[in-house]
Order: sequence, then structure tokens, then C-alpha cells
Amino acid sequence: MPKHHTIASLTLEPRAEVGTTSAQRLRRTGKIPGVVYGHGEATPIAVEAKQLAELLVSGNKSKIVDATIGDKHDTVLLRRVEAHPISRRALSVDFQRVSRDEAITSNVTVVTTGTPVGVRDNGGVMDVISHTLEIKGPAQSIPDNLTVDVSELDVHQHILAGQVTLPAGFTLITPPETVVVSVEITRALASEEAPAELAEAPPAEAPAT
Repeated sequence: MPKHHTIASLTLEPRAEVGTTSAQRLRRTGKIPGVVYGHGEATPIAVEAKQLAELLVSGNKSKIVDATIGDKHDTVLLRRVEAHPISRRALSVDFQRVSRDEAITSNVTVVTTGTPVGVRDNGGVMDVISHTLEIKGPAQSIPDNLTVDVSELDVHQHILAGQVTLPAGFTLITPPETVVVSVEITRALASEEAPAELAEAPPAEAPAT
């Protein structure tokens, strides 16, 4: 298994100029425009594209990292990266200024484990309906993902958001009745079963005269 790179801190450069022209000029110099918000006014910043790329592939992309913003030191959390739709290169980035013991909300990716019995034995198809769940808890402990065991799911069964196990200290913000994963029969199998069901149905009684 490949090891995650780690990145201990970020250097964020405050920028005075904002707007499309300024952003394009920054990208040509190998920097990505962005903003740091939270705990006061938003601060426009620029970050080296290489440094951002290292953060994205590191084990810390969903963790609080130390940051130097000009001559100030802070702790920030990566919140959003806007990427080019074709090249996937970063166009802009948002960081949130947070303290390590602060409770914040975050959208965390759902990862399934196991093969549903309905898929393995009964011709069903699994569908992940909700790819992320919004949870709230300590900023320093936000998980990289939420693992959902789907091995016991049969056809016409599902797992709700309220059934997903959360780390200690976290609460669910997503409505608990939200369907996360479901297993249903395929359309082909459904069409094969339908005629049989119709054949078994009793004939309709003729109306009385």
C-alpha cells in the first residue's frame, strides 16, 4: 500500500489584488488564488500550486494544518478546491480558519465495504445514493471518510444516514432518514418476474348481468 505524503504547514501569501485578471496572472506564475475565511474578515491569499498539490495527495487534506499568512501564524482547514473541468488543474481554493478544539461541520465521503448478499446471490445491483454525509464534531478529528458495511443488504433493502456509525464526538447533520445505499433488482430481472406475477394472478370476475 502506498504511503501518504505528509505536509506539516502551508505558506499562504496575502494578496491585495482580486478579480479575474489578477487570478489569471497568479496562475501563470505557478500560484493558485484563494481565500481564508472564518473568525473575522475573509483574507484573499495565494498558495504555490506545488504546495497545494502536495496537500491534496497527503494524509492531511481533511486535517487542520499550520499556516503562515504573511507575518501571522494560524491553523486552517482545506474546504474547497475549484478545478478546471478538463485539465483538473486547481483554479481556486478556500481555507477555513479554525482552532483545533473547535466544533465544525464537514461533508465526509461515504466508502462502502463488503459485497451485498442481494448482489452476490440474488441478482441485485447496489446503488450509492448519498456519496457524502454532513457531520459536526472536533475540527482536529474530522475523518477522511465514513465506512459503511453493506455485506448484509439484500434486494429491496437500504441503509439510512441515521444507521451509519460516526466517530466519537460527532453528530449527524444530514437528515437521518436519508438513504445512503440501496440494493434493488435489475430492470432485466424485474421484467422477467413481471409476466410470472401476472400469470399467477386470478382471472377477473365477469360483471353480473
